[in-house]
Amino acid sequence: MKFKVKILNPDAIPPKYAHEGDAGLDVFAIEDYVLQPGERHVFKLGFSAEFESGYVCLVWDRSGLAAKQGLTNLAGVIDASYRGEYAVVVLNTSNQAVEIKKGDRIAQMLIQSVQNVQVEVAEELSESKRSQGGFGSTGK
Repeated sequence: MKFKVKILNPDAIPPKYAHEGDAGLDVFAIEDYVLQPGERHVFKLGFSAEFESGYVCLVWDRSGLAAKQGLTNLAGVIDASYRGEYAVVVLNTSNQAVEIKKGDRIAQMLIQSVQNVQVEVAEELSESKRSQGGFGSTGK
């Protein structure tokens, strides 16, 4: 499948795989920014893109940034019909400021197929073994 990228900012780096066979395409900051503890910031990526209907672009954390610096991403769904500038919302969950420099890899994107469903309102749902067991229902 083609993932067409339109460069909107001369500092933009097109998404790319770090290694052959990787699932995630790395995306790169186009600005220098110091993310304070507890702060979230929208990092524009300087490109827009087009890909096939029936797929979604999911934005995920980079494991090293999450584990070593406490950075996580929010709002990570980009629909196939979106043609605006891509951006990543990064949250600093640590108690230290984290410096992001232009060109740093700040997130990764996965392109995955989606199944659209028909929503049906029902009076009752079938029973299941789990039933209403939610958070923590299976123990530690």
